[in-house]
Amino acid sequence: MEGFDCSGFIQWCLQSVGMDPKGDQSAQALYEHFFELGFVNALPKAGALAFYGSPEISHIALCINDMQVIEAGGGDSTTVNLEAAIKKQASVRIRPFDARKDLVSIIQPAYPKWVQDSG
Repeated sequence: MEGFDCSGFIQWCLQSVGMDPKGDQSAQALYEHFFELGFVNALPKAGALAFYGSPEISHIALCINDMQVIEAGGGDSTTVNLEAAIKKQASVRIRPFDARKDLVSIIQPAYPKWVQDSG
């Protein structure tokens, strides 16, 4: 694997705390997963998931505090290899959570207690 798309990056993060849903999930599928668990309408804070897109969720990022997210971004569906990612300047990056104007929802998953205690 040469890199991540946005949902792959978030699944990798979720896997590190035992919360990655089985299978390869799109941003929309991750939104539906956490929405169905009852986690909605959170404020941006460390660990919250920010979902973007209209009309369908097309991007996901992880809040690192109340102002910023970390995301795999800058690419699109044509970014299929390292050369294309370099050309588009796609990367894992930190940005303000409101840098995109299509924020749909912020969801705060219920992380395991050991994760909450380590924060």
